[in-house]
Amino acid sequence: MRKQMIISVMSKDRPGIIASITGAIYRLGGDVADLNQTVLCGYLTMILSVSFEPEVTKEDVLAAISHIKTDCKFEVSIKEVAHNPEETEIEPPETYILTVQGPNKAGIVHGISQFCFEHNINILDLATTLKNDQYTMALQLDLTRSASSVETLQKELEEYSRQSNLTVMIQHNDIFQVTNEVSLH
Repeated sequence: MRKQMIISVMSKDRPGIIASITGAIYRLGGDVADLNQTVLCGYLTMILSVSFEPEVTKEDVLAAISHIKTDCKFEVSIKEVAHNPEETEIEPPETYILTVQGPNKAGIVHGISQFCFEHNINILDLATTLKNDQYTMALQLDLTRSASSVETLQKELEEYSRQSNLTVMIQHNDIFQVTNEVSLH
């Protein structure tokens, strides 16, 4: 059975970082299952889910990445994920997208994340941008553990929106995808 590792990398951004990191993983026989990467304030952050043969250690992976020739230092963190043989394939949750927009002010992320916490909503993904003093946030949410219905959450978010002077909208992920899909034809 293959060994699962979560690898986090941060570095000053430059072309070729993803190729270098995934090349080091490939040379160790690693298989990248998931990868999420972004650049923020000139720094690249990347997190990868990778499987390796059992003999590959965290130290092997760290050494392979450390030997990449670059002017930028890589900050690397590696977590080996313990495999539980009793785990069965879990169906992915039905996800919702929450969007938030409004004038920039301190506490926007805290307010929305606190709302999610109070309703036992798991945030799967979160991205924010600030442009011309306008703050935009998009969250992918898992409502599986929430005791509140989507309708109740919509009403409470409408009230939150009025109180915070923000535009807040929640919709099913499928609806979001269809209405925001960019066609290349």
